[in-house]
Amino acid sequence: MRLVGPSGEQVGIVPLAKALELAQEYDLDLVEVAANARPPVCKLMDYGKFKYESAMKAREARKNQAHTVIKEMKLRPKIDPHDYDTKKGHVVRFLKQGDKVKITIMFRGREQSRPELGFRLLQRLAEDVQDLGFIESNPKQDGRNMIMVLGPHKKKTEAMAEAREAQAARKAEAKANPGKSQNAAEEELSEAPAEEAPAEASAEA
Repeated sequence: MRLVGPSGEQVGIVPLAKALELAQEYDLDLVEVAANARPPVCKLMDYGKFKYESAMKAREARKNQAHTVIKEMKLRPKIDPHDYDTKKGHVVRFLKQGDKVKITIMFRGREQSRPELGFRLLQRLAEDVQDLGFIESNPKQDGRNMIMVLGPHKKKTEAMAEAREAQAARKAEAKANPGKSQNAAEEELSEAPAEEAPAEASAEA
């Protein structure tokens, strides 16, 4: 077998008995790392430590993994100004979290003969949030609905990192100000978006 030392150095081709002797001498494990190589490659290592470090790396990779989530927001063509502001607030929050947003304008009855109302509403919304997102899919008619998709300028991974930093900052501030009520601190912490929040239920005007 071809043997690799504990620091990654090449020991060379040695018989199994010699490799086992070296493993015992270093108080390490003899681990086969390339069984299909000719000759097979083995390495002297602390296998328990290796498994632990591999698990930690996998955990960190999962923690930083970004899952693309498409949120949905439903509006009516003749939406009330207050309702519009509320819906826009949700869209802003989704885009800040790095999520895409599917905007659906729902036409009913005679409203279907006025698609320009929906188109203008979608254009208005896109302009209102242009600092946070862009039109990924232009408005298009789909039966009684008109659909547009907004994509975030900020990547999901960036939004997650910023959320973690903001949460850490709030924890540090709460620790530095013990006079602050615990409930108030928890309310602030809850404002940070979750790393992998489930898709939010559609909201209908």
